[in-house]
Amino acid sequence: MSNTVIIGAQWGDEGKGKIVDLLSADSDVIVRFQGGNNAGHTIKVKGEQTILHLIPSGILHDSKVCLIGNGVVCDPVVFLEEVDRLAAQGVNVSPERLKISKKTHLILPYHKALDAAREARRAGKKIGTTGRGIGPCYEDKAARVGVRAADLANPALLREKIAHALLEKNALFTLYGQPVMDADQIYDELMALAPRIVPHLADASSVVGDAWAAGRSVLFEGAQGTHLDIDHGTYPFVTSSNTVAGNAAAGCGVSPRALDRIVGIVKAYTTRVGAGPFPTEQLDDTGAYLRAKGHEFGATTGRPRRCGWLDIPVLRESVRLNGLTDIALTKLDVLQNLPAIEVCVAYDYKGERISFPPQEEGGLGEVTPIYEKLDGFIEDISGCTCWDELPPTVQAYIRRIEELCGVPVSIISVGPDREQTIVR
Repeated sequence: MSNTVIIGAQWGDEGKGKIVDLLSADSDVIVRFQGGNNAGHTIKVKGEQTILHLIPSGILHDSKVCLIGNGVVCDPVVFLEEVDRLAAQGVNVSPERLKISKKTHLILPYHKALDAAREARRAGKKIGTTGRGIGPCYEDKAARVGVRAADLANPALLREKIAHALLEKNALFTLYGQPVMDADQIYDELMALAPRIVPHLADASSVVGDAWAAGRSVLFEGAQGTHLDIDHGTYPFVTSSNTVAGNAAAGCGVSPRALDRIVGIVKAYTTRVGAGPFPTEQLDDTGAYLRAKGHEFGATTGRPRRCGWLDIPVLRESVRLNGLTDIALTKLDVLQNLPAIEVCVAYDYKGERISFPPQEEGGLGEVTPIYEKLDGFIEDISGCTCWDELPPTVQAYIRRIEELCGVPVSIISVGPDREQTIVR
């Protein structure tokens, strides 16, 4: 039995969905432990693409139990939309397979409205939020005024919580020049959804604990990336949850001693969506090439991603923060036809060479990348099925990443489909 955590080692969009889908084949329970529907995991199986925002990627494997943990914030409307879409594809999304922790906080209409109003007022200082209410929902959780999934089974408490939350929210809407919201309307809308959601509610901690007691394995699925972590990311250009591996335990209610393997998903180059420092960003033909060939547009928002070279200091920090046991390298095929591949191996920061990102707020925006140039490749690697079939220049690139990060690359993705994967 091996329990595995999957995390993004960059700024998200590393291809976690495909790797979770791949490793789900050897797992019995798959748990999403943080974030909300601001994440988008894209899985391609036999040419058919599925995009998931809340439901764990393991749902595409029959017989697997999938959990939305207490560390997630769940939009009930989006959840049911995904359920219906998957059901239309013939996927089993019954409550026996798909469960939501009773402690999961719910994203409500006032969270989304507040998110949009705040971002609009930031003018030239936008954070780049998706506007889906993620941050305001986590705020209510910390302020102890949040609505949790279990409240859908307790109408009196649900009505009371909504009314209490709107006392402050409506004052803010007035301040922002937005219309106030009606507590009864929101309550009625939620109660209309409740009969479909309540059957999915479960004690997630017990589900995972029972699985371990029976000798079954669990896969913990993270969203976004390490450098969007609320504490350890490029603050304030971060998400509203802890994206690091340590949160896998807190995000579903289990002991961290049970986390055996921690796989960091690393894109073969670097991308970022929204605002925030990005030292290796390429605002030239190289960046445009990576964006076009890599189809770098957000699965959730459709926004074009900023693209640049691989950033090793960022990855070193991810190794340190997460305790990575191995790396899954994705989108390696996108680098085809580049005459040379550059890798940022360190930074110049205020006249000093440093190997990790500066810890001061805004420090990453003041560094100058120090690059190492490697040979590019022209061969089509999308059909390679084992290490020996990869061209020598590609093997050299992977080995250099291992040397610089101090972590082995165990999985190599050479294309978007499930089968286009090399396991070492």
